[in-house]
Order: sequence, then C-alpha cells, then structure tokens
Amino acid sequence: MDFISAIAGLVLLLVAGDMLVRGAVNLSLRLGVPALIVSLTIVAFGTSAPELLISVSAIAEGVPGLALGNVIGSNTANILLVLGIPALISTLHVIDNSTRASYLQMIGASVLFILLAMRGTFDWISGIVLLLALFAMLAHAVYLARCHRSASKAEAAEMEEEEVEGADPGMPWWKIVIFLMLGLIGLPLGAEILVDASTNIARAYGVSETVIGLTLVALGTSLPELATTVMAALRKQADVAFGNVIGSNMFNLLGIIGVSSLVGTLPVEPELMDFDIWVMLGCSVLLGVFVLRRIDITRLWGVVLSTLYILYVLAVLN
Repeated sequence: MDFISAIAGLVLLLVAGDMLVRGAVNLSLRLGVPALIVSLTIVAFGTSAPELLISVSAIAEGVPGLALGNVIGSNTANILLVLGIPALISTLHVIDNSTRASYLQMIGASVLFILLAMRGTFDWISGIVLLLALFAMLAHAVYLARCHRSASKAEAAEMEEEEVEGADPGMPWWKIVIFLMLGLIGLPLGAEILVDASTNIARAYGVSETVIGLTLVALGTSLPELATTVMAALRKQADVAFGNVIGSNMFNLLGIIGVSSLVGTLPVEPELMDFDIWVMLGCSVLLGVFVLRRIDITRLWGVVLSTLYILYVLAVLN
C-alpha cells in the first residue's frame, strides 16, 4: 500500500504542479506581466514546485535527509537519464552558444552548493547565500534578455510573440481561479502523501530516507523534465533539452535547498559527502564535455548515460 500511496502522491504532485503553472502563467499574462519575465520566473519556479513542497514537507516530518537526497538525486538523474533516454530517440545536437553560459552558471551553483555542504549542515546562513546566488542569476538572465531585445526591433517583435509554456490567451477567469486553487491544494497534499509513504518504505526495507530521496523520489520528480526533454528531442530542439536540464539543476541547488534551509536545518549525512555529491558534480562536469566542446549526444552516448544512471542507483541501494 505504501508503494501505491507513493505513486498516488507523486501523480497528485505532478498534476497539481502543472495546474499551478497554467493558472499562474495565464493570470500573470492577463495582468500585463511580460512573457519573458513569466518564462524566467513563474514557469521555472512552478515546474520545480513538487520538489520544493517535498523538501519542505520532509523537514516538517523530521526527515531532512529525504529533502537533500531528492535534490542531489534529481540533479544526477536530470543529466544521466533525462538526457540519456531522449538521445536514444534522436541525437541531441549542440549548436547554441547560449547554452554554454548557462552551463557555466550551473557549475558555479554546484561548487557553491558543495562548499556550503562541507560545513556539515544547511542552515539559514546557507539558505540566504543560495537564494542570493539564485537572485543574481535571474537578474543577469533578465538583463541579457532585455539587451538582446533592444538590439533589433524585428527580433524584439518576434520575441514578444514567443509562446510561454501553459499560456492560453482564451482561458476564462473562472478557469484560471480553479487551476490556481487545485494547484495550491494538491501540491501540499501530494507532497505529504509522498513523504509519508516514502518514509514508511524506507523503514520497511531497512534503508535510510536519504536513499529513498536519492532514488524513488528523485526519479519521480524528474519525470516532468524527462517528458519535456523527450518532446524536445522529437522536435529536434536540442537547446530546449539542454536548457531544461541546466535550469532545473540550478533551481534545485539554489532555490529548493535555499528555501528549505530557511524552513529548517538540513544536516549533510557522511555518505552524501563521501559519494553522492561527488557523483552529482562528476555528472555536471561530464555534461560540459558535450556543451563546451559541442559534441552531439548520439544514441551511443544515450546508452552510456542511461547505463551509468542504472549503475549509480544500484550502487546507492547496495
């Protein structure tokens, strides 16, 4: 029953997160917020809402290891699995320089995260540092986007018409309100169900909550990123795939752990510092081989990345 409850909680989280994004996006656009700002903030934050709610709920339930394991495991899965599986469908071609700048920011976020983890705990000081770094990155992204828009009126007009994920110009007000209400109710409920079920599974099988966070919960919360990346691969939009993974990893490290550290203290377990954090960093460095050297992720590389993830999960469970 705990496995069924965990799956039900995960499904509720994903559905509620999607509803919250759709409601918030359309409300913001109706209120005149520029599409660019909506894309950089509401969509980015909304799609990571399940991970955030899980982390906060885990702290409230007294299992902070689940929160930290979820973020570290999600970042590892995002690189090895979320890029590996789509590469089995279609080669991901690395052609855009803008991905390189975002990648370097992700590496910076990873290094900052590890340095703070070496303190042995993520407390309110760590939370403030991480959130300041997130704010700086978002401000820099907005600044670059505005500079790019002002470079050409034609480009500006084209970007104004860009589609925003979840946007529906014809959505009535009552539907926007319903989406927001269902999202705000479903997210905390789904998070509580998933955290409780995951904790029971961990105790029943004699493994730590951190291990459950690194595997079951991390894999589940990476499903939205996997779905987005698979669609990008089918549409031959490699930059969307890379951007999705890089952006999600940065927000996981800076935003989710930043907010969670303000809610409660997250102790860093020795096994995380001895193995999992370094695997996460190694995967991030491996991604740089493709991004910085513009090496396409072919089907062969897709097999390699997916296999590495399977080996990682087996290592964690043993």
